[in-house]
Amino acid sequence: MATDESNENDAGARGPNNCPTLTTNQGVPVGDDNNSLKAGPRGPTLLEDFIFREKITHFDHERIPERVVHARGEGAHGYFEVTKSLKKYTRAKFLQKVGEKTKVFVRFSTVAGSRGSMDTARDVRGFAVKFYTEEGIFDLVGNNIPVFFIQDAIKFPDVIHAVKPEPHNEIPQAASAHDTFWDFVSLTPESTHMLMWVMSDRAIPRSLRMIEGFGVNTYRFVDAEGKATFVKFHWKPKLGVHSVVWDESQKLGGKNPDYHRLDLWQAIERKQYPEWEFAIQLIEEKDEHKFPFDVLDATKIWPEELVPLERVGRLVLDRNPDNFFAETEQVAFCPSHMVPGIDFSDDPLLQGRLFSYLDTQLSRLGSPNFHELPINRAQSPVDNNQRDAHMRYTIDKSRTSYSPNSLGKGCPFHAGAKGFNTYAEKIDAKKVRERSKSFADHFGQAEMFWRNMSGPEKQHIIDAYSFELGMVETEMVRKRMVDILAQVAMPLAERVAANLGLTIDNPAAAMKRLKAEWDKYGVTFPPGERHDYDGIKAPELSMATTVKDTIETRMVAVLAADGVDGAQLEAMKSALEAGGAVVEIVAPSLAPLKSSDGKSFKPAKTLRTAASVFYDAVYVPGGADSVKALKKEGRAINFINEAFAHYKSIAGVDQGLDFLLATDILPKGSTDADLFKESGVVGSRNGGDVKQVAQKFKAAIAAHRHWDRKNVERVPA
Repeated sequence: MATDESNENDAGARGPNNCPTLTTNQGVPVGDDNNSLKAGPRGPTLLEDFIFREKITHFDHERIPERVVHARGEGAHGYFEVTKSLKKYTRAKFLQKVGEKTKVFVRFSTVAGSRGSMDTARDVRGFAVKFYTEEGIFDLVGNNIPVFFIQDAIKFPDVIHAVKPEPHNEIPQAASAHDTFWDFVSLTPESTHMLMWVMSDRAIPRSLRMIEGFGVNTYRFVDAEGKATFVKFHWKPKLGVHSVVWDESQKLGGKNPDYHRLDLWQAIERKQYPEWEFAIQLIEEKDEHKFPFDVLDATKIWPEELVPLERVGRLVLDRNPDNFFAETEQVAFCPSHMVPGIDFSDDPLLQGRLFSYLDTQLSRLGSPNFHELPINRAQSPVDNNQRDAHMRYTIDKSRTSYSPNSLGKGCPFHAGAKGFNTYAEKIDAKKVRERSKSFADHFGQAEMFWRNMSGPEKQHIIDAYSFELGMVETEMVRKRMVDILAQVAMPLAERVAANLGLTIDNPAAAMKRLKAEWDKYGVTFPPGERHDYDGIKAPELSMATTVKDTIETRMVAVLAADGVDGAQLEAMKSALEAGGAVVEIVAPSLAPLKSSDGKSFKPAKTLRTAASVFYDAVYVPGGADSVKALKKEGRAINFINEAFAHYKSIAGVDQGLDFLLATDILPKGSTDADLFKESGVVGSRNGGDVKQVAQKFKAAIAAHRHWDRKNVERVPA
């Protein structure tokens, strides 16, 4: 490891900028720690790579007992059901028969923060599924973003060290908006595509029930005849992919840091079970080299126009854990937990994960017997010659713990062809530390991602880069990142540069500066040949194309006080709940509300404990006394102001419209007509029209956000 210049023991050779030479922990000078040792540039990682193993082992054991990454998580039980047989491609038993159900446990998580960090930080979300199949445990460990920051697992400690709180002051928590992260990625051009996703709305989801899941890495299906097909795995949420806005994300972190955890828990308790479709992409081995991307490159997607998506199953989460620690915290996922019929590819990120995850579990759970914890235990028979070790649960009665044996009648026997047998991939290559040239297009897919974003999504990406880089203190880091953005899209680079007080000329000049910087700081894998994705349509990249036809599980607040029109409240509440929404009355206190017609309503929350950021929409029913009381409540006025500023749906009936006009969402003196010109604002002066208003309100809520709202800029940020 590199040492500080003040280290008294620093007597080794010195490199560029008079820095100490990088060494192993044994003092051995390291020629290259940017690439793991592989059998050929595109071949598998070799176990003899002691430099990789030392680096990743040290990283895996840095924190006890909290996970080094993905520490902040929540989980649920459920089942996976096959909707289309995959017998043609794989002999994995749990994928053979339509209707076949397999028990699962799913854990969602943020990557960078500690266990005590907030749920809504801008971050990647882990999406890990443990299948309890009849052939053993299969762990599909992925994220809500289909690509990753790095191409080779040997760089994983570097990217995480960079994004974690800075070591000299342990600041900031669960945030990438600081110097070390952007310093690293500005010197790691392969991160550019991933950064576009992380700076997009995908990194601030509305709910864990509304995120996609991706296996990220490339795997293989292997059929009964031993034929292999490259495969990528996808989870598509039934409710669509939706996000919060950045201001909302920050406020949620303060008002309810457990927002996503609570949302998942409550949905399952209400029996509104989260559901995803399981989909795959397949590439035959004979077609491995016909695409503009390398199928083994984890920083690239397979565009659906080139490799169609096939929906073959569904995932349903229908039971919350009984004990958070015993289940969610102790669950141990490892990509190396594999079943017959599914196998690994030579993806160098995946190859390193096969070692790292198991090593991490050994450190975190303290024993090779972590598989005996109830949440990790296979539901198929387990019988082998492994014995003893720390915290052994099983009491083995056999006198033999070796094979072959005769005293135990030869048991247990090998499964032979029925067991897991590694795909017989032919390898004929030299041992090297280098990256395949086919991995060198770092900007083509980043540009494709930008091009397929909607107008609001592009603005949010500009805002995210501007915020993150605006928090970076080192000017040369900011300049490098703007130069990188110029390689993606000049409008993006120009807008971000202007927000940072920088200038940008043209991509060629920017690249010249970048190459000088990269040479100076030892970047060993700069961009190479760029592939043309201009003719490829990829609408699936934009959240604008997601599901927008349901209000199921949407949270709607009803602002009311004593004197509310009970009929209007009940009519709207019934209509919304019939569509699957969750309606909560928010009042000045928790005392039962007395309506104008003598009925009583129980509030769910008060204006002190609720906030607009907890809800997807707001409704204000009529009732002169109710509205008069709400107008005196600054929190109620702010509730509407904030919901409007966050592009949410708002409805009012009769005097409820007077309350909306009394807020700051429109200039003083505005009329009902002005109100209804604003996208997503609906209502009526006729209390008898509540059912018609409800239909418009439901359509508005289903649209999620109203980005074309005209007067939102009038509301202070």
